[in-house]
Amino acid sequence: MTTSLPPHVYATRDRHGKTRHRFVRKGWKSRYLPGDPGDAPFHAAYAEAIAQGPIPKAPVKSGSRVVPRSLDDVFARMKHTVRWSRKKATTQQVQASAIERFLDRKGGKTGIRYGERPVTAVTVAWLDNKFAEMADRPAAANNLRKFLAVLMDHAVKLGWRPDNPVRFTDTYQESKDGFHTWTDAEIEQYRAHHALGTMARLTLELALNTAARRCNVATLTRDDIKDGRICTAHAKGSDETSVPMLPTTRAALEALPAAPIRHLVVTSFGKPFSVAGLGNKMREWCNDAGLPHCSMHGLRKAISRQLAEAGATDAQGQAVTGHKKATTFQHYRAKANRAALADRAFGHFSEDD
Repeated sequence: MTTSLPPHVYATRDRHGKTRHRFVRKGWKSRYLPGDPGDAPFHAAYAEAIAQGPIPKAPVKSGSRVVPRSLDDVFARMKHTVRWSRKKATTQQVQASAIERFLDRKGGKTGIRYGERPVTAVTVAWLDNKFAEMADRPAAANNLRKFLAVLMDHAVKLGWRPDNPVRFTDTYQESKDGFHTWTDAEIEQYRAHHALGTMARLTLELALNTAARRCNVATLTRDDIKDGRICTAHAKGSDETSVPMLPTTRAALEALPAAPIRHLVVTSFGKPFSVAGLGNKMREWCNDAGLPHCSMHGLRKAISRQLAEAGATDAQGQAVTGHKKATTFQHYRAKANRAALADRAFGHFSEDD
């Protein structure tokens, strides 16, 4: 019997003192799982609980219909536009979640949802106050501002108001460094803690080798490995890449037991991670290695740094990371060791110069 429990499963004791295992996840139907962890009935019941997904939530509305020409109304109409349909499913999910959370907020003595507010009643001052409430999270505030700007652009397009007040609101200063760029020493520290043969090690090697975001690492399959190269369809409008598999990645793959599993990065139950699930697991792996300040996205910046230090041009680096713009890649490789770059530059001089 294994003592490791899958996510959202907790051991409890019933009134008879017997240990039972219950699946509990917010928004999902809870249930007791038969048998013990590792037993076939336990796995079957857990798989069924996951497959059923969350309980459908009824949209939060006041009244039986959407208030005409309200923020709810313009959002519902925007989701039926060609422009919205062209967005990737992951982009739609991220933007819709942020907008819906904002529309479901309530304010003032009346407690009316923001979504019921008429678009004509949305002012620059009101928006600035709402963004100011997120001043401690400047990146989130700026993202919400960007999404609401698109929403109000559609209100203008519909002829419901002549201007877009979001465009006149203030942005917030974000940290220039963003995610921490892993150092070579931190990479080796992680490797020392997570040996070959662990999923933690394979995840690091794949992320470094491909410069992929967690959403891409989570979906990498054996079909993406062709002729000794790893092909990655990078997210966020980036170009697809094909990079040679590094010896460190091959070693991490070969160290794992052979199994008829299509995805490369999987849970202890052989199932692919969700994007959020992989992010949480990587956070756990980094913490275990004594690297609480490191993250998977920092590995994307680390390989960019390593490429620059190895003398790769920006164009060559973009061929690995998938960045379309050189300026974006330059931001990622900004942490390159300047001393090493200077030594390489002076190496172009001959001794007679």
